[in-house]
Amino acid sequence: MKRNAVPPYKNPKLPIDRRVADLLKRMTLEEKAGQLVSTCPVSQLHEPNYSDELVITNAKKLIDQGIGQIGVAVRHAPPERGPRIANEIQRYAREETRLGIPVLIQDECVHGCKANGSTMFPQSIALAATWNPALMERVVHVIGQETRARGLNQCFSPTLNLGRDPRCGRVEETYGEDPHLVSRMGVAFIRTLQSHGVVATPKHFVANFVGDGGRDSHPVHFSERLLREIYFPAFRAAVEEAGTHSMMVAHTALDGIPCSNNRWLMHDIVRQEWGFKGFIVPDNTDVQKNFAVHSQADSYAQSVQWCIEAGLDTDLSWPPPDPRLCYLEWLPRLVRAGKVKQRFLDESVARVLRIKFLLGLFENPYVDENTAAEITQTPAHRAVALEAALQSMVLLKNDGILPLLPTVRRIAVIGPSATKARLGGYTCENARAVTPLEGLRARAPEGVEIQYAEGCRLVDSDRSGFEEAARIAAGSDVAILFMGNSSDKVIGQPETTEGERHDRCNLDLPGVQEDLILEVVHANPNVVVVLQNGSAVTMRRWINRVRGVLEAWYAGAECGNAIAKILFGDYNPAGRLPLTFPKYTGQLPLYYNPRPHGRVADYCDCRGKLEEFEFGFGLSYTTFEYSGLNVRKQGSGKALKVRVTCAVKNTGSRAGDEVVQLYLRDCYSRITRPIRELKRFQRISLVPGETQKVSFTLGWDDFAYLDEQMKPVLEPGDFKLMVGASSTDIRLEKTIRIGG
Repeated sequence: MKRNAVPPYKNPKLPIDRRVADLLKRMTLEEKAGQLVSTCPVSQLHEPNYSDELVITNAKKLIDQGIGQIGVAVRHAPPERGPRIANEIQRYAREETRLGIPVLIQDECVHGCKANGSTMFPQSIALAATWNPALMERVVHVIGQETRARGLNQCFSPTLNLGRDPRCGRVEETYGEDPHLVSRMGVAFIRTLQSHGVVATPKHFVANFVGDGGRDSHPVHFSERLLREIYFPAFRAAVEEAGTHSMMVAHTALDGIPCSNNRWLMHDIVRQEWGFKGFIVPDNTDVQKNFAVHSQADSYAQSVQWCIEAGLDTDLSWPPPDPRLCYLEWLPRLVRAGKVKQRFLDESVARVLRIKFLLGLFENPYVDENTAAEITQTPAHRAVALEAALQSMVLLKNDGILPLLPTVRRIAVIGPSATKARLGGYTCENARAVTPLEGLRARAPEGVEIQYAEGCRLVDSDRSGFEEAARIAAGSDVAILFMGNSSDKVIGQPETTEGERHDRCNLDLPGVQEDLILEVVHANPNVVVVLQNGSAVTMRRWINRVRGVLEAWYAGAECGNAIAKILFGDYNPAGRLPLTFPKYTGQLPLYYNPRPHGRVADYCDCRGKLEEFEFGFGLSYTTFEYSGLNVRKQGSGKALKVRVTCAVKNTGSRAGDEVVQLYLRDCYSRITRPIRELKRFQRISLVPGETQKVSFTLGWDDFAYLDEQMKPVLEPGDFKLMVGASSTDIRLEKTIRIGG
């Protein structure tokens, strides 16, 4: 090779595999280990001494150590300044290091880019309540544009864990309790985000939010069947359908083996069975935790060995807590000592480099420094946030009080969340969110008087505000109470009642909120409760005392405007619950698709219907009629197709959306099957009197189940097809025979 010839790894015309191989052979062990490490130049928290220059200076020091992945670098800077930080970091890595390897600049974008001032959308659980993957794509187009414009090229999103136990504080990050719904929303998110040049990292593989007692990251002891049928499908779809470039494993230990060194999960399932070609990352400090928390490894060095050999490609250590860089410190030593074969190191480095080449970072890692400021929180982006909020809200109860009548002239707005747009965890700074009170005052017709009283705080026991709340309620036509929970990724905020590290043993409204509801109802029975929260709430004390309940979730930056539009009737709510709301916390876990049981399904002190509101439930300001169920079978074996059609008519006086849901039950099977399984759904819009035909096509996989050897089989027999408005509100059904 000529002295000044361009090395093959810098030649964009060569195949990526050849470029990776060429670069690998030029790297030292320390440079290889550095490519596998992610850490931060500044704290995840916005500290008083923060400055852009501090980020850049500290990032350069990390790159000098060989670090190939930089987190949080652009989080605290506004869109006018963040891209310059990213470009300076990439310029240093490209021009001032021996091999010029660009870095991955990482953060979060669960429901909006985590960087300062981004457009915030409804939290994940709310997006799931839209039951609209097409809308999810529109949301993530905005997220992807704003994220890439900041200079980010990897985000640790979306969360594909199932919310099967609402005691877990992080259910807000999920798409609910059902594997099919979670899969559809997750695939839409990943495909769209990666189309903008940002690596998606679905998390946390696997079963992270369902430890005993509903506790996040606690040990799980699930059968392989349960994992494959319930907890694997969304991650499998992320790999096989969406082509995710990365994946994050969970803090959890599965049957005593932490996911971060579980070779069966990472190698046998994800890589060998599903064909995953990307790289696998740990959750924060997992390599440390195998020694320091799980007490599995007897040293950091042993944990490093077990993790790299099991297939954990990278080491993630974002301060706080301790930014110990285990892979950087120990991998070169272990390879030199012969304790870790170099092929394990090389395979992981190759997987990371491959994605960097795939993203085109070796050719151009930079972003236009003006774009982020031009596109962030534009009216068009805020409009998508408003539409997402509107589609996500679920009307849980309405005896006719909603929408508010023109005769309503005095409104009492009460509650600890009336002046707070609670956005949920993984929210950016300076989201410019509209509060419920602001939204109502902006929308209220001329001449309508709105009075406000806080009534109580979110979590404390102070009742001193009750009297004022009752007074304004008594003098009003209707009282709207804004109640719920609060979550923030800045762990430990005074009002945090759910979210990361905030699991709950009681799903009642915290503090004295329930007492306030009853006090206001006593003063004025015309009460509507609006909930801002990220999971199920139990309502036994007050649900039968109020006239309306709207589940608003953590609704994003347009929260207040969306609530106002629904309450005043500008928009007809059509969100549907993506998880079951129980009557009592003691019923948990409770979900819509259990298997048949050997005795009674209920409790001696809770007879009959178990759930307060079932999976898929949601009311409307109009009514819908289902008719004409038709089922047609075509083909056989793996070519089997079953086409299910019906007609849905808007029989009310308002335009509205209906979410048509198709459930399936295997009537008799050698291995017991769930009593119902969601297989398809479609959100449709109908004007009054309009009828629309809805069609679903099922295939062989939809009727098959796993046999004793965990192989899919289709056992000939009867299958019940159920079409309806929720998991229990079945309007049409038909039993068909497959095979035999």
